[in-house]
Amino acid sequence: MGSILDKQDKTPISFASIYIKGQSIGTISNEEGRFVFHFPHTDNSTIIVVSSLGYESLEMSIDEFKTGEAIFLSSKVSQLDEVVITSTKKKKLTARQIVKKAYKTIAENYPVQPYILEGFIRDLQKEDDQYVEYLECAAKFYNQAHFIKEEPDVELVEIRINSIAQKNPWNEEWERKNSIMDLIEDDFIRFDYGPIRAKGGWQYEIEDVLPYDSRFVYKIRGVDAPFQETILYIDTKSFAFVRMELTRKKHNRRSWKRRLTNGEEISFYHVIFEYQQYQGKMYLKYQKEEDTWEIYDIEDTSKLLFVKNPKKELFINRIITEDLATYSFQENMTKGSSIENQSGEYNAKFWANYNAPLATKKLSEIEKYLKSTQN
Repeated sequence: MGSILDKQDKTPISFASIYIKGQSIGTISNEEGRFVFHFPHTDNSTIIVVSSLGYESLEMSIDEFKTGEAIFLSSKVSQLDEVVITSTKKKKLTARQIVKKAYKTIAENYPVQPYILEGFIRDLQKEDDQYVEYLECAAKFYNQAHFIKEEPDVELVEIRINSIAQKNPWNEEWERKNSIMDLIEDDFIRFDYGPIRAKGGWQYEIEDVLPYDSRFVYKIRGVDAPFQETILYIDTKSFAFVRMELTRKKHNRRSWKRRLTNGEEISFYHVIFEYQQYQGKMYLKYQKEEDTWEIYDIEDTSKLLFVKNPKKELFINRIITEDLATYSFQENMTKGSSIENQSGEYNAKFWANYNAPLATKKLSEIEKYLKSTQN
């Protein structure tokens, strides 16, 4: 257990990577920069790497990795000015050209063979001003090559639901969507859509060049008026998409999507994908989706019943690329049913040593609140 802080101003660094060098085992700091890392027995030659977008990576031997200590990362990189000059002036690439080149090199930068990801899902549900559910799940994802437009098969390993407060009666008629499906169906790379294509009305500009994991990335902002904005972080050498953010907002009371037959209409959507390099390819490291849904009466379509704000996160803590045939994997998730309806008994022994990102103080308070309101 420890924390990741900015060396200059001592502020927490959210979603920093902490992993064993040369291996696919790791974890991620939470929004407060705190983390816990369970790893197998290793010798003193093992190196721990700590990295975050916008900071110089830090390597430390296993005996330097002390429980409870703060780890400081620096955003000041001596070669950054040279990289900016080389990347933006000598090559004279426009922001749109960089995005197009990144899109064309997807086949070189992302997996072309099947692979498995082990990860952790955290799902927090809020209705109007009340938190109603807090779900956590450990899962495995069997992925095909990036160009195969299919969602991965999923094995639900363990599920825990901390509490359920009183939900709006609307939920009794309409089952909530599967949280995992809601995440994995939005993959820009696999399903070939979104701001990475540099088509339609998207306009781009280069905002910065930043350090990331011993290399550098372009930070590019894009706008597709009136509904969409994006921030893309693209490797200056490989042109891999390292991180992608997309925000869609209602404009002049008009949503970019039709209202669903059950009365749902989305007014806000924000998604983040961040990738990590392993064996020369880019694999998902972290994904977050936050939405705002307005729920209307299907009999009186002008009547707003309530507003719900789901927040879902997926943290990857292991990548498996070899010996998949002998790896223990059993698809068991029913894609058309919510995760809550597929949960079993709570397994305390499993969760005691699982690399789940630490809950923030806010989440801990929410959990206590949910328990206090439980019927």
